[in-house]
Amino acid sequence: MTTENKTIEALPAITIRFAGDSGDGMQLVGSRFTDTSALFGNDLATLPAFPAEIRAPQGTIAGVSSFQVQIADFDILTPGDNPDVLVAMNPAALKAHLSDLSPNGMLILNEDAFDEKNIEKAGYKLDPRNSGELDGYRVFQVPMEKLTKEALAEFDLPGRAVLRSKNMVALGLISWTFNRPLEDTENWINAKFKKTPEIANANIKALKTGYNFGITTEAFHHTYTVEKATLPPGEYTNINGNIGLSWGLIAAASKANLDLFYGSYPITPASDILHELSKHKNFNVITFQAEDEIAAAAASVGASFAGKLAVTGTSGPGLALKSETISLALSAELPLVVVNVQRGGPSTGLPTKPEQSDLLFALYGRHGESPLPVVAAKSPSHAFYAAYEAARIALKYMTPVIILSDNYVATGSEPWKLPNLDDIEKLGNNLTTTFNTEEGFMPFLRDIQTFARPWAIPGTPGLEHRVGGLEKEEGTGNVSYDSANHQYMTDMRAWKVANIANDIDKLEIHGDESADTLVLGWGSTYGAITQAVNRLNAKGVKVASTHFVHLNPFPDNTQQIVSKFKKVIIPELNTGQLLKLIRENFLVDARGINKVAGVPFTAQELVDKIEGLINE
Repeated sequence: MTTENKTIEALPAITIRFAGDSGDGMQLVGSRFTDTSALFGNDLATLPAFPAEIRAPQGTIAGVSSFQVQIADFDILTPGDNPDVLVAMNPAALKAHLSDLSPNGMLILNEDAFDEKNIEKAGYKLDPRNSGELDGYRVFQVPMEKLTKEALAEFDLPGRAVLRSKNMVALGLISWTFNRPLEDTENWINAKFKKTPEIANANIKALKTGYNFGITTEAFHHTYTVEKATLPPGEYTNINGNIGLSWGLIAAASKANLDLFYGSYPITPASDILHELSKHKNFNVITFQAEDEIAAAAASVGASFAGKLAVTGTSGPGLALKSETISLALSAELPLVVVNVQRGGPSTGLPTKPEQSDLLFALYGRHGESPLPVVAAKSPSHAFYAAYEAARIALKYMTPVIILSDNYVATGSEPWKLPNLDDIEKLGNNLTTTFNTEEGFMPFLRDIQTFARPWAIPGTPGLEHRVGGLEKEEGTGNVSYDSANHQYMTDMRAWKVANIANDIDKLEIHGDESADTLVLGWGSTYGAITQAVNRLNAKGVKVASTHFVHLNPFPDNTQQIVSKFKKVIIPELNTGQLLKLIRENFLVDARGINKVAGVPFTAQELVDKIEGLINE
């Protein structure tokens, strides 16, 4: 490599956004930069965003894919508010994301893409580089396509295949600018293209070309570094929510000494859970890709009846299709974990964008009186614990449990300190191989503390019993049309779920407990809410927050917490679903901050809106 000549400015944090066509490899570049920063020791959080279409029109705003990452030398909770650096691979990427770039932010353009055709396809009337639109930013134009072609001229690659490596030029340049080593990415390239060394060598050459461009171009001699974060000691891995949730399910099955069965139909953004679990057959994981959502749910109920820790996963529309079968599991009182990775809706809606719009559906979206426990993941790493908790409740109380994740949690990533598996509690279950009365086996004779019925695997001698969707007689499980029995069984199923409030963590207050204002949240708004509260307290505005993981039943100190404050504010990525529940259940005049724009809250957005409501 060329001799390095640079000045280095230390920054506490930086937010970088890569943007380009969906075929430009922005997710790959962002992921590689993220993983390198994680290995370096930064704290980080990411926000991938991509089109829903498999191949959106090239060069148009509809086809833009982006990846934002914030790296820091301190503990962070969000992928950043506005990017400090925008890498735009074409005019459409520039037009889609320029308005988010911080004032005086660094703007790196692939100048080779700014031809008349691409400028017009992006919706510009004039070349934005000459129109004055980029005044106020630090603009760096880089001939990424020219550099790629020159660097890879020695390789025997088709013309179009050569340009696929221009994302490596961008990654190399950013690695130089922010003092990231190349070794980790080189190792990753060699492993990925082990069977095609020519392609591996070409990508490494493109990566080094971008790095060397930074070395030899005077404009890039002022570089930046973000030092390692001071995090609790331990072994860390970079994890996204879908992987964290998958690992939580595996851990739960192992700790309960059960096989894990996962039945699913591919649907964005939940599909990666199926992909991840299918890699772990060595942990007694059985994965089943069904022909549709209904079949996936039915197979999972069958697996539960057969004594597996059964899970079915989906996203919004799929939950609707599974609802009848979930009600069957509720009526049969079988343990079943139902994963719903929420997305923008209704219908197909915005399948690659985040939204928290399924809370009321998770609570009420079934026929009959059918209450279920509902648990929500609040961050990518927390998805592990949320999945474990959902499995614990399902097995202990013999009930389906819905776990709510969303696109923001599922595809975002952060460093996660790996837990000591010996410190994770073992999970019990209600499996039995013996009679529970002197007369024989009673499949609906309940535990006096949990109200859970016994769980007998089919084929166990003497424990034969009927189970199904028809109402059952308490104790015997025989089909019953008796009105008093149906009243009792309906009440009992509700009591069983309500009783779980005594067996879950209480709400905890974060921030200034002497404040008059409480910010209440659930799920993926955790990071933005917590960071907003921290910023408000730092500027002298008294405010506190608390966050729900359990949404049905609510923790048993919820009334005590919400009644302590004069003002309750609830930010949600919906039109006010938790708001309705809090007002109804606790008679609190809560106010909502609501957003359904297909993008998450930023911390500063919440700072401004919370402070505005406080000052009303």
